[in-house]
Amino acid sequence: MKLKSMLEVGAVGAASAFLLVACGNNSGKESSSKLIQWQQSANLTTLDASKVTDNTAFGTLNNSNEGLLISGENNTVKPGVAENYKVSKDGKTYTFNLRHSKWSNGKPVTAKDFVYGWQRTVNPKTASQYSYLFDHVKNATEIGKNKAPLSSLGVKADGDYKLVVSLTKPQTYFKYLVAMAPFYPQDEATVNKYGQSYGTNSNNMIYNGPFKVTGWTGTNDSWKLVKNNDYWNAKNIKFDGVKFNVQKDPNTALNQYQTGGLDIDTLVGKQQVGEFKNSKELHSAKGATTFYIEMNEKTNPVFKNANIRKAISLAIDRKQFTQDVLGDGSTPAVGYVAPGMSKRNGKDFTDDAGTKDGVSYNLSEAKKLWAQGLKETGKKSVNVSMLSDDTPNGKNTTEYLQTALEKLPNLKVTAQNIPFKSRLSRSQNGQFDMVVSAWGADFPDPISFLSLFTSDGSYNNGKWSNKEYDTLVQDAEGKDANNASKRWDDLVKAEKVLMSDQGIIPIYHQVTPRVIKPRVQGIQFFPTGSPYNLRDVTLSNK
Repeated sequence: MKLKSMLEVGAVGAASAFLLVACGNNSGKESSSKLIQWQQSANLTTLDASKVTDNTAFGTLNNSNEGLLISGENNTVKPGVAENYKVSKDGKTYTFNLRHSKWSNGKPVTAKDFVYGWQRTVNPKTASQYSYLFDHVKNATEIGKNKAPLSSLGVKADGDYKLVVSLTKPQTYFKYLVAMAPFYPQDEATVNKYGQSYGTNSNNMIYNGPFKVTGWTGTNDSWKLVKNNDYWNAKNIKFDGVKFNVQKDPNTALNQYQTGGLDIDTLVGKQQVGEFKNSKELHSAKGATTFYIEMNEKTNPVFKNANIRKAISLAIDRKQFTQDVLGDGSTPAVGYVAPGMSKRNGKDFTDDAGTKDGVSYNLSEAKKLWAQGLKETGKKSVNVSMLSDDTPNGKNTTEYLQTALEKLPNLKVTAQNIPFKSRLSRSQNGQFDMVVSAWGADFPDPISFLSLFTSDGSYNNGKWSNKEYDTLVQDAEGKDANNASKRWDDLVKAEKVLMSDQGIIPIYHQVTPRVIKPRVQGIQFFPTGSPYNLRDVTLSNK
């Protein structure tokens, strides 16, 4: 999702959703409000389904709008706007039968809204970073290259309540894609009404999900999800909504939680997690998420040198970092693709890929490669900046990396911690030397990670390029797509190429520790796709 970037990503295990059934002793003053008070470490960036990239926005959109299908437990999907669907024998045609649902202004949600929304996302003028997810939809790639008209996209309305999708080839994970925000319906009249300001605040928007967003100006530090009475299943939404409060100081946030001002707080650091070690209010969620460093080869040519990139990676002691700096249960990176997400014959993808060389710590070897890299590039010293978020974890990460990397002779690293929205913009525009990024899988398949770093990948912000890697990813999505064994081998080889050439530098796989008041029950956190689902939440007066 993000970039599903330096934000919390929830899940327990890669194969199951974490269904919160809160229990145990309470601490602090309790609220009887039917609004959940939820701490966030980063601001909301957009409500535009075509332009969303980060977890805060995905979480808000996933609960204020709805696609054909929605995420379910155990890596399943369940009916959303579509009551049911069928797939042709050749796997290339999906027919979705839509229920009679409404927008928050009372207008019906029709198949044409999906056609328009999908066309808008793949339209090159929209510049959606998620347009690549449509690549298997007929003519999407050609449209992206301005070689075919929008009207040729393989999605058609057959009346108001039937949507027919044509793929160029079978795609086993397509059902997961249509549950994602870029595949949501969009009301053309609303988009045209607000133009460039569409989705930039809660008023310039329309909703078809269980909640509506209110109180977001586009720049403020709080917003609400309030129950949408026009939602098709509104009678089964049992609470009033959520108020999100951005609080970047973890100590202030924890104090607010302990004194009853918050129902949900994300813990930061070993001390906070340790304080709740034996509490039933602590819920640690493991997601299919990897934090990594991108190096900008376009603006800083020194990063084109493989020995420079490998030296930087070898200088990072990931075990020390996760244990002593994060201390939240996050684990040292074993590669780029997160573990526990995908298996073949009972064996995890990361075991098959075996990419230890790209995530090892060896400072003496790092210094040797660094010296060799400096010689090859004709440099005597290197000065670079490292960009990251101004969240507590973002600051802790850059502080550690700055110290670790400056053990390489004549390397000067300047940390730049800025607001998430600004960091995201600078990452996407290539305005960095090094940047700490993160990616959480959109669906349970290694391609959700590996598709990012093809030479023309929309999230390949560092512009690393490797022809062998490109071919392997293309084969996995193309000629080998219907051969599970060959496809798996393609992806394993691609991961090995990415790590052996050190196209990026994985740091850790995230675990998100939260404390949640016992009165909050029924939140589902997912390892991939939608960050969380609020449709089944209930609040007690405990």
